[in-house]
Amino acid sequence: MASRVTFIGAGNMAGAIIGGMIDSGFAPDAITATSPSDEMLAPLRDRLGIRTETDNDAAVEQADVVVLAVKPQIMREVCEKMRSAIQARRPLIISVAAGLPAETLEHWLGGELAVVRCMPNTPSLVGAGASGLYANTRVEASQRELATELMEAVGLVEWVDDEALLEAVTAVSGSAPAYFFLMFEAMEEAGASLGLSADTARRLAMQTAYGAAKMAMQSDKTPAELKRNVMSPGGTTERAIEHLEGAGLRRIVQDAMNACAHRASEMADELGKR
Repeated sequence: MASRVTFIGAGNMAGAIIGGMIDSGFAPDAITATSPSDEMLAPLRDRLGIRTETDNDAAVEQADVVVLAVKPQIMREVCEKMRSAIQARRPLIISVAAGLPAETLEHWLGGELAVVRCMPNTPSLVGAGASGLYANTRVEASQRELATELMEAVGLVEWVDDEALLEAVTAVSGSAPAYFFLMFEAMEEAGASLGLSADTARRLAMQTAYGAAKMAMQSDKTPAELKRNVMSPGGTTERAIEHLEGAGLRRIVQDAMNACAHRASEMADELGKR
């Protein structure tokens, strides 16, 4: 890529994406990160060799892509302060902030802009993320490809054609790492109750989850088929699965994800009115 990318914000997610970009061949001197405090910028500058800037307007002046990576609660103030610089440059805008609609971001930045909304998740911090992306109608094919390339630097990318589907993405991947962490907690506790040490139970549960995910991703079989392959008639796995199904696991998961998606919709309304 020959594009110049500016990150407004230098937190963990920005750092993860920048690190992934550099690992995938992006030139460090084509990347700029901003923060009001140089203390936040120094570690990125020293570790990755990127450009840094405490003035957002100055960082935007030569940018082809501007990645909005600040907290949703301060996004309006940040956007409105750099509106003139953005309008003068008119870069592709990529937002990794949860809950803020593309139309709202575009309005805060002065309008008539190409905007991509991205819903990443925390495994992006270790290069194993899953991100859902949505593009408004002003995003060109080349810009869409560029957004894909940036986010693939930290994991899987899936595009949705309806912005409202980002709420479903939030439920399926954005918030979902916590679902699995809860499962690890429960398995650790159950393993300890069966006599294992908590550390042993934790390591076994995590490695098994990693192995199951890797196996599923590399297989041409559906999860249902893979599940059946583990279950011998009358065996231990069948007994456990019958118990989980009988306890309503599918309904619990559905209800939890519905609640997550509903809250994502509420947050979009709340943040958009700020």
